[in-house]
Amino acid sequence: MGIVRFALRFPHTFYVVAALIVFLGGRRVTIYGFEDSPRADSRVFVTHLSPRHHVTRVILISGDREAEVQSLAEKIGIAIALGSKNPEEKVQLVRAEAALAKTVFVGDGINDAPAMQAATVGVAFGHENDITGEAADAVVLERSLEKVDELMHIGRRMRKIALQSAIGGMVLSAAGMALAAIGLLSPIAGAVAQELIDLAAVVNALRVTLPFGTLRDF
Repeated sequence: MGIVRFALRFPHTFYVVAALIVFLGGRRVTIYGFEDSPRADSRVFVTHLSPRHHVTRVILISGDREAEVQSLAEKIGIAIALGSKNPEEKVQLVRAEAALAKTVFVGDGINDAPAMQAATVGVAFGHENDITGEAADAVVLERSLEKVDELMHIGRRMRKIALQSAIGGMVLSAAGMALAAIGLLSPIAGAVAQELIDLAAVVNALRVTLPFGTLRDF
């Protein structure tokens, strides 16, 4: 898909953070913080983006507290982590990245919808509400990093096949017109040839529906 920058905002995919506030006699006496370990495949997924999908920059953007976001980023191998960001700030950050290179934004909440639209490609992670789904260019129904990887593989294959059909069809059509211009192709033969070219392009496009190897590489 030509992805070169990746902005991620789906902490629930990687791990879960929770806080417990204890009150005694109406007074707050302490706060306990709890967090799960990141999913086993989180770091592998992040580190494979560069060699396998030519991603040059991965950024973790979240509305969660800065310390929590930084801790998660260190655990899963993300060098740039930005926490305590509201929806407006997310949009500004994504627009700045999209102005430099093609950018993918993956989000899982309503607050991420504006940032999805600001990115080159917006991906909704989990279909929890219609707003997020409508704002995104693609929706990954399952909360699985494998499905995100599958999406990238499918998108790259669809683009390749579409270019083959488009460019191949134009080249063959141009060749047919050149032959007709020098008198080597009659009008009837040219019409038949054009129909065959169109049919070949359609048949090639149908390859998208056929199974092809593995859909993940991490």
